[in-house]
Amino acid sequence: MRTPNRRRLALGAVSLALIALVGLGAMLSGTQASQGDMVYGPIFEVDPLWPKPLPNHWLLGTTIGVSVDNRDHIWIIHRGDSLAAGEVPAAQDPPIAAECCFPAPPVLEFDQAGTLVGSWGGPGDGYEWPASNHGIFVDHMDNVWIGGNGGPDAHLLKFTRYGKFLMQVGNSGGNAGSNDTENFGRVAKIFVDPKDNEAYIADGYLNKRVVVLDAESGAFKRFWGAYGNVPDDSDLGRYDPNAEPAQQFRTPVHCAELSLDGLVYVCDRVGDRIQVFQKDGTYVEELLVAPDTLGAGSTWDIAFSRDADQKYLYLIDGVNEKVYIIDRREMEVISSFGDGGRQPGQFFGAHSIMTDSHGNIYTTETFEGKRIQKFVYKGEGPIRAPDQGVVWPAN
Repeated sequence: MRTPNRRRLALGAVSLALIALVGLGAMLSGTQASQGDMVYGPIFEVDPLWPKPLPNHWLLGTTIGVSVDNRDHIWIIHRGDSLAAGEVPAAQDPPIAAECCFPAPPVLEFDQAGTLVGSWGGPGDGYEWPASNHGIFVDHMDNVWIGGNGGPDAHLLKFTRYGKFLMQVGNSGGNAGSNDTENFGRVAKIFVDPKDNEAYIADGYLNKRVVVLDAESGAFKRFWGAYGNVPDDSDLGRYDPNAEPAQQFRTPVHCAELSLDGLVYVCDRVGDRIQVFQKDGTYVEELLVAPDTLGAGSTWDIAFSRDADQKYLYLIDGVNEKVYIIDRREMEVISSFGDGGRQPGQFFGAHSIMTDSHGNIYTTETFEGKRIQKFVYKGEGPIRAPDQGVVWPAN
């Protein structure tokens, strides 16, 4: 077991002067270049033409979940009801426009080329669709899991890949706090472990815990709060970057992701930290990222690189509008990319992140961002630290 350790990332200014590329590979030692302004890491370029335009005059609303299945198809979930009347005039009653536009169905599936190949979702018989859907995960059996962070949302849903309802765990309006063993408190995200068929729930926007379920029956198996403590719903007050880290999670607990080597990485978003646990909830370590970030916080969602060792951890930040590249073994940020804005490679409300089997990164944006973007993996090499800015295509 790793020795518990706390590290803070200081995002100070560093020189961005160019260094000679000749012989650069020999100059790099580990992940840190001798000059201090270049590191060795994964290289990405935004694909400004991905995905292809949606059919049927469909538009995306706030896009608050992304997953990749075993076919390398990319799934997203969004909120069509976040679109203003002026964005979807043809959907108004009575219609304002004859053709354009309409909200797309909540769940969308794209192939690698960015073509839409599936769509479904919304209220139906036998289940309670979330008041505000949030997070999507496609598991090893092609089941699609969906959470919700609306006011009464105390449940999650499980469907087939084609939208056939399979299971609901919890009941809308049923939340009884962070020690409830039947309901949730506004689930942010779900991850299913294929080895043990257990679902890890980031619970969430009201509760302050990680919950582990039997993915077949939905039975609660265990849960924990920050540092492995018994969850406590006491008001922690406003986040203070100069205070000692809180002994409980703040809200939202925004992700709970399992690595191949059996470590659970949890996003305590407003606490500006990632906490790491063993699968039984034993605390291992934490990393504070951009700890002076106030408001909605810096640690929104994470994904792993697709090498066998999952060498890198990718963290998306919807306040500072970037993706951090973290050396997972050292738990150190080595670089970042992105910037605030509406052009390809920029973000407005950077929210969710996932990788495919080729190492490409997919991101979604909430608020007025309302889109998904693809960042193409170009191998490893020298990248600028601490920030690369917008990773525009070289050609």
